[in-house]
Amino acid sequence: MSNNEILLKSKKAKKMMLWLGMISISMTFAGLTSAYVVSSSRADWIQQIDLPFDFTISSLIIILSSFTFYLAFKMLKMKNLKITQLLLSVTLLLALAFVYFQIQGFNGIIEKGYYFTGPESSITTSYLYILVLLHMAHLGAGIIIILYVLLNSFKGLYFNGNTLGFELALTFWHFLDILWLYLYLFVSFYG
Repeated sequence: MSNNEILLKSKKAKKMMLWLGMISISMTFAGLTSAYVVSSSRADWIQQIDLPFDFTISSLIIILSSFTFYLAFKMLKMKNLKITQLLLSVTLLLALAFVYFQIQGFNGIIEKGYYFTGPESSITTSYLYILVLLHMAHLGAGIIIILYVLLNSFKGLYFNGNTLGFELALTFWHFLDILWLYLYLFVSFYG
């Protein structure tokens, strides 16, 4: 077996592992949102929670971050090192801005009297917190991956044609974007 064949098989295996991981994460959130739907028939269920506007802002930010990450990959393919690194840096800053507005959104939820635990909590708010915080945990992994890709770009690792790590990171980030939009729309309109 030649080196090219080994590399091709390795590349396919890594892509398949990422897809299996994303499917697993999707199934987790499908189960949680299904439980949310089933639980909504409870007598103590809060029918509609008005999400703070900060969650809308964070949604727009994560969409923009996917766009800047995609543009960074396009610039990488054009071998434009400086613009690639600039766009990756912008993507990282947007990811951090997303986290900031998520925290602000949670502060707004708490100000409205919706708590995760304690006597003022409800099953509805507990589900809401679990959905968003679980997404934030995966987003934390995404931020670490963006940072890793950015550091590797400064080392010049992707400019010799070996862009697999960059491609996998981009795919995962788009997945996190789509997952957040699903959760945001689900919680906003289900009720």
